[in-house]
Amino acid sequence: MGHGKETPRQKMIGMMYLVLTALLALNVSKDVLDAFILIDDGLVKTTMNFVSKNQTSYEIFEAQLDKSPRGVQPYFDAAMEVKKRADQLTLDLQELKIEIIRLVDGNDAPALKRVVDGKPTREDNVLEWIIGYGADAERKQTLQITGLNIQGKDNMDKPAQIMIFEGKGAELQAKIDAFREFLLEVVTSDENIQNAIEEVLSTIPPPQPSGEPHPWDIANFSHLPTAAVITNLSKMQSDVRYAEAEAVQYLLQQIGATDTRVNKMEAVVLTKSNYVLVGNQFEARVLLAAYDSLQRPEIWLGPYRRTEDDYELLDGATLVPYDNRGRAMIVRSGSSVGNFTIGGLLRMPTPEGVRSFPFSSEYTVGQSSTVISPTAMNALYVGVENPISVQVSGVPTEQIQVTIDNGTIRRSGSGWIAEPRTAGNATIRASGVVDGVTQSGNMLFRVRMLPTPTAKIAGRTGGNIERNVLEAQQGIQADLGADFLFDVRYTVTQFTMEIMAGGVSRAEPSTSQMFTAAQRALMGSLTRGSKVFFTNIKARGPDGVRDLSEIVFTIQ
Repeated sequence: MGHGKETPRQKMIGMMYLVLTALLALNVSKDVLDAFILIDDGLVKTTMNFVSKNQTSYEIFEAQLDKSPRGVQPYFDAAMEVKKRADQLTLDLQELKIEIIRLVDGNDAPALKRVVDGKPTREDNVLEWIIGYGADAERKQTLQITGLNIQGKDNMDKPAQIMIFEGKGAELQAKIDAFREFLLEVVTSDENIQNAIEEVLSTIPPPQPSGEPHPWDIANFSHLPTAAVITNLSKMQSDVRYAEAEAVQYLLQQIGATDTRVNKMEAVVLTKSNYVLVGNQFEARVLLAAYDSLQRPEIWLGPYRRTEDDYELLDGATLVPYDNRGRAMIVRSGSSVGNFTIGGLLRMPTPEGVRSFPFSSEYTVGQSSTVISPTAMNALYVGVENPISVQVSGVPTEQIQVTIDNGTIRRSGSGWIAEPRTAGNATIRASGVVDGVTQSGNMLFRVRMLPTPTAKIAGRTGGNIERNVLEAQQGIQADLGADFLFDVRYTVTQFTMEIMAGGVSRAEPSTSQMFTAAQRALMGSLTRGSKVFFTNIKARGPDGVRDLSEIVFTIQ
């Protein structure tokens, strides 16, 4: 796994630390720490997903060992050692969590007891932990933790006693360092996986504001509540399983050099053309393709000839590179209109030697055209980001130039964002260069102001309402309606509530969208038939402040 783009799991871990930092800056309650324990539950589930994935990899290893013992045995032995060490390190982390919980809540800590009908019993929640694989595996007993049942979640002294003053944090750092260095010795030829392992198992301490580094155990376990320390240790368990998965996948890739097999099958549709004219027929062949996702055979593009028992490449053949997703990509420039043929050899290592498989395909280069289309509707709105899809046939998206004569337009992912300046019309022009010739086109759009939102209470704009329904509401919402396609939000910034009582008008203002205490007091005086007025309603949106229509209710 590379490290240019973060995975969803890595993003989640990063967000967890942002939440942790924010929480620890406050005098948080146990209820807030209960919510933080939910993050720990998510990490535990992520760890179990890695365990399941790794188990599948070990089963594949075992099956391949039966087919080709001589070629697979060295890699199988290395994989078994990876599993054994990962199992032991994650068990050590589990035992540290248990030790901390017992010190905080006592030997009969509810978090370590089996839960029945949502309540902890007096029976330990025993969990079997397997060290190793197959018949040689060693089974040990530990305890499963129910994080929400930890009583001393906010205790900041006892976790530090174990991890810092008793030196177990430093011992853990040494174990993680040893596991990381072992994996780096296993993964010898894939820089991306090496970088992934070094990053996820790094014990380089973060710097202090002064620039001097914290000791690793201080940075991870000092001045942290129990809930945070338990979550931190769960993250480390997840990191160990992730690193284990990376190393085992690397070893699986290596056995492809000594064994030919398939591990995936999928239906493939082969068509003569994906473009059919009116009156013609669409033709396609559907077949089942079986392949090995762990191997990267050599793919050569160019001339070749048949030999007595195989095929032979000729001068001019070029090797097709793989992209970062493991796909061999053939790229050819369509420099002129017409039909063209490409072909070559796919060379695959097998136990009997390298075998060659010829391939060929045809493609057609057509005349370019320009397509511009609005993503949401045939209109643009002032004050919001309007997504626009632009295509110029024959021109890669990243090379298309787009302009607008009313406002600004900028690239966003694979499309563009238009932001018109004034209501009226706007012309968007797209262009690109194909074979040295500029291809261009344009489209006229209507430009509108955003519609004025409607003020609503309990989803209503006025009429009859029960007093208890009115009192149950939090305030006034500004609604653009379900038919408006853009994700635009207006927030009420002020309004006045007015009633008539004893022939006297009583009014109370609010400087937000929420009802004030004074306004709620007025609601309490309302009787059947009373009228209540909400006036001077203003809402702020992306285009500024709007005046909204008043709301008048009659109490039922």
